[in-house]
Amino acid sequence: MLVRTARLFPFIISHHLHPSRTHSAGQAFRWSAAAASRGVRFMETEVPASNPSAASAESTADGTGQSATSSTGDQEKMPSVGLLPGETVVKEGKAAILFPSANEVFYNPVQEFNRDLTCAVITEFARELLAQRGVKVVVPGEQERVVVSLSEETNEAEAQTEEKNGSEEPAVKAAVGEKCEHGLRVLEGLAASGLRSVRFALEVPGLQSVTANDFSAKAAALIARNAQYNGVSHLLQASCRDASMLMYDMRGKKDRYDVIDLDPYGSPASFLDAAVQAVSEGGLLCITCTDMAVMAGNSGETCYSKYGSVSIKAKYCHEMALRVILHSLDQRAGVYQRYIQPLLSVSVDFYIRVFVRVFTGQATVKNSASKQALVYNCVGCGAFHLQRMGRRTSNGKHMKYSAATGPPVGPECEHCGQRHQLGGPIWAESIHDLEFVQKVLSAVSGNPSRFGTSKRIEGVLSMVTEELEDVPLYYTVDNLSSTIHCNTPPLLQFRSALLHAGHRVSLSHACKNAIKTDAPPAAIWDIMRCWEKINPVKREKLSPTSPAFKILSTEPSFEACFTVREDANPQSRKRHLTRFQENPQAFWGPKARAKAGGGISADLQDKRKKFQNKRKNQITDSSQLKTFPCKKFKQGTCTHGDECCYSHDLEQTNEQKIE
Repeated sequence: MLVRTARLFPFIISHHLHPSRTHSAGQAFRWSAAAASRGVRFMETEVPASNPSAASAESTADGTGQSATSSTGDQEKMPSVGLLPGETVVKEGKAAILFPSANEVFYNPVQEFNRDLTCAVITEFARELLAQRGVKVVVPGEQERVVVSLSEETNEAEAQTEEKNGSEEPAVKAAVGEKCEHGLRVLEGLAASGLRSVRFALEVPGLQSVTANDFSAKAAALIARNAQYNGVSHLLQASCRDASMLMYDMRGKKDRYDVIDLDPYGSPASFLDAAVQAVSEGGLLCITCTDMAVMAGNSGETCYSKYGSVSIKAKYCHEMALRVILHSLDQRAGVYQRYIQPLLSVSVDFYIRVFVRVFTGQATVKNSASKQALVYNCVGCGAFHLQRMGRRTSNGKHMKYSAATGPPVGPECEHCGQRHQLGGPIWAESIHDLEFVQKVLSAVSGNPSRFGTSKRIEGVLSMVTEELEDVPLYYTVDNLSSTIHCNTPPLLQFRSALLHAGHRVSLSHACKNAIKTDAPPAAIWDIMRCWEKINPVKREKLSPTSPAFKILSTEPSFEACFTVREDANPQSRKRHLTRFQENPQAFWGPKARAKAGGGISADLQDKRKKFQNKRKNQITDSSQLKTFPCKKFKQGTCTHGDECCYSHDLEQTNEQKIE
């Protein structure tokens, strides 16, 4: 069996970043689900941390899609663990990970943000949970807790509350790297090389144990070596099992994990049922989804088969993907009389990441239907309406549940006359716990040297705290302008017009030019009609059946004011916080899968030179591009004659301009 597993290993290895995703996530080393779906029998063994020779030079890297950055702290190495031939060391945070250099394609610098954010969230979760057990967590470099507020005025009441809470210190303290008897039990179900788990052991205080599991025996052996190399063998245990079966076996109330982290390549759908059962009461689930092509509307039927929700290809697809996975988690938890409480949900880069707590309560589970909603999306103008799946009304001390009434729209869109698409159901409640997010933001801002991506974490969380938590989905200003073929209004002017009209408005962390507002679609189109009057379009060129013609044929019901207001510009934007990812290096983005047999795919630059087979006569040498004639040559006005090419001598070109 061991031989069969080792032989299968090169074929089921995969890179964590998906080439066709709008987002991506962390582990490149994802073969558990693939092997399980093929009916492959697996080994249910625990790998001892003291067996450094179990991994060969062919062992894979932490495809955690994780980033290779310089270590932020001094790392003590175990001299008993040496490098095998071909192995290299990658440092991130306080961890140093061994992995074969042949698989360096799996190491993605983008995912440092994902792991940094996870460490920050688990730290705050541990702080809250262990305080109830009489344990105080101690974070290196952290001073007195300071409440970070985006407003310029200081909230004295919150500051006094912090001082009062800080005066009653528990007798027991938990530091990083130390085993805490009353601490958290953490499971990383798809650990690859174990980078994430090693970072938990080195950077998150208050842990009792960390289980780093992977289906591959070679991966588990590499995890054990990395644990010993980083000196955390007393906390981190390597496991070689199918992730779902491991979680199913730990469903007992005394066996459940306090934190479960799932970061698969692609969809986590096959692990969700086991995860909602194996997490403890009030425990934390950390889920990553990288199958964004499915969740963003490219394949609605596939999305339904995996998550029980039909995705729509719309401008708000990134936030809708978050609400799809939250709906799926809540639906699966409801089967076992459990329900979820989202703490933080972010859509960044090429993936989505959700952090939810799971509780048990039959009475609260009944609220689930009223928390889900269908989405009616107009294919013409992009206006959307939500239809709740259930209805609940308070009747004194009791809650009355009934079927919802609808639909909220007619057969055709009232604004443009086009049809509606039906998507969902999706999670229609808040996707963040703003109080918890504020605590994470305060901790990261007060200790910026702890993480390499602290600035971006601060920027993203600042935007999250500014979002309207009771307003699902959003519009984009450029799409509204494109619909009626007019110039795009400046973001601040459009936000000001909504504020002048008496509506609430905010930005969204999921999209750079998003507008979240409680204004109905009719008010939004009235504002756009007023803007079109200032910046008119050529009506004669509009088709009578087009959405633009029908929208502009109606007069606005009020006069919009586009005078910029002070409160139209949010604090995160005023402070120029790093809110969205900037390309850290050339050709940054999703990497290619490994070839069958364990080799590495051809360099992506070679593939780009072939222009994705879009040219019949492919050019692999960039110097050959100089042989094409310029536009003046085709017009017969080029002075270079037969020697004409696109890149004429720069000096001659300048002389011609002067003449």
